[in-house]
Amino acid sequence: MSSPLNNWIDQRRSGGTSGETSSVDAVPAATVVLLRDRSGGLEVLLARRSSKLAFHGGAWVFPGGRIDPGDYGDAPDDLPRAARRAAVREAKEEAGVDVDGDALVHLSNWTTPEGSPKRFATWFFVGPVAGGNEVADGAETEALQWFGPDEALAARAVGEIELAPPQYVTLLDLREFATVADAMTAIEAAESVDYLPRFHFIDDGAVCVYPEDVAYTDLGRLETPGPRHRLYLRGEAWEYIRD
Repeated sequence: MSSPLNNWIDQRRSGGTSGETSSVDAVPAATVVLLRDRSGGLEVLLARRSSKLAFHGGAWVFPGGRIDPGDYGDAPDDLPRAARRAAVREAKEEAGVDVDGDALVHLSNWTTPEGSPKRFATWFFVGPVAGGNEVADGAETEALQWFGPDEALAARAVGEIELAPPQYVTLLDLREFATVADAMTAIEAAESVDYLPRFHFIDDGAVCVYPEDVAYTDLGRLETPGPRHRLYLRGEAWEYIRD
């Protein structure tokens, strides 16, 4: 069965568009990658979005959402702090869990590609659950489940769950960590990554090209030797490359 993302790619291709059309502005948002330790290794909390939602309906994502005006508090120009507050709030609203905002580590920023009907500029944070009970809100999220990174990726590969590119790439990165402490230490020591993809059709699917890639400013250079940072979307077979 084709995923909504694959259907969208097919629709865009049949419409004759290159994937670089103008679109709406990206709305500031925040998400939190919640981690825990288990005997089998590190686990990540994923939430299944309601199938009724137009944006990634039915996909498994990290809890998150728009940054609300109230998240800015008395600092209307402090977007990083507002994003952190939004991540804490969304964890509670969508997943029922408590998060210590001061303990969160900034992991990355993801911006939805140009041409998408809805676009978000999302801050990704990583942190452990500090309390509360895991309960899906029944509106935006239909179910919650803890996955090992490899377990979630394997489930996607056989069509049991759908992941969007930000979740897919983040889970790939988390595979190298055995414990929450390992992940938090390494992520805090590293520079956060900005993912501002350029979307391009290829013969057997599509590719998202990220800023460090040799072809980022000229998609005609996809085969040119040089740095690679891209995600190939070929049906159910995805391939992430980052030199």
